[in-house]
Amino acid sequence: MFFERDGIRFHFRTAGDGIPFVYQHGLGADVNQPFKLFDPPEGFRLLSFDCRMHGQTTTPAETNDISLASFAGDLVGLLDFLGIEQAIVGGISMGAAVALNFALRFPRRTLGLVLHRPAWLDGPNLKNAEIFGFVAKLIREYEPKQAVEQLRQSKLYADLRAESVDCAESLLLQCAAHHARESLSRLERIPLDAPNRDRTQWRNIKVPVLVLANRQDPIHPFEYGEVLAREIPQAEFHELTPKSVSVERYVADVRRFLTEFLRKHFVPLPSPK
Repeated sequence: MFFERDGIRFHFRTAGDGIPFVYQHGLGADVNQPFKLFDPPEGFRLLSFDCRMHGQTTTPAETNDISLASFAGDLVGLLDFLGIEQAIVGGISMGAAVALNFALRFPRRTLGLVLHRPAWLDGPNLKNAEIFGFVAKLIREYEPKQAVEQLRQSKLYADLRAESVDCAESLLLQCAAHHARESLSRLERIPLDAPNRDRTQWRNIKVPVLVLANRQDPIHPFEYGEVLAREIPQAEFHELTPKSVSVERYVADVRRFLTEFLRKHFVPLPSPK
């Protein structure tokens, strides 16, 4: 399904019926990422859209507004298109940053907030900017297969792989992604962005908040989850099993904590007869 905003045709998916939960993907991913991770429990509706320069969203080459704030504005566009006044908003990595930006700018439209493996606090993530900037340089200079091989041979890849195989492999996928060269500016701009620039604003969040993080993940520091959970009033924090330990346990943790959070704080709407 598609909706249009700012001359861009956005691809989105939805599943289930009930209270809307918008669960956004990470940098370089698409709607398949959240949908593979989570099936909404009865009484909840799962939604996600491909951000600009991601997935099946058709972003014109001349589009310069690639930022967390513009992605959050596009989320408003999805809600307006579907006639949804309020939603639980959340996301993975970049999606968490988009959700945090949305919650701070549109509090009346936010029912709840889920920050899954956050990769930002209240400023740019300079380490990730260096990592993704290096990947963008390879994409610009080499064909996909060559870029993958150059990355495999790099010290950056070796260092990441020593700490997290999953993180290292995710960078290879960035090099080999469809239309990687046409959309490489996302890798250069987004890590240098931030959900907001003043963490004291987090104290204004009054809705239920869930923060999920795991260790052994250099791109998504465990400490970022701890800081967000500490600074946001009454936020719930849960530690996930690292993917490098067990993907199956990681997925099971995500599903359990998300389901418990939704059922604890929100009364599910009855399914239509």
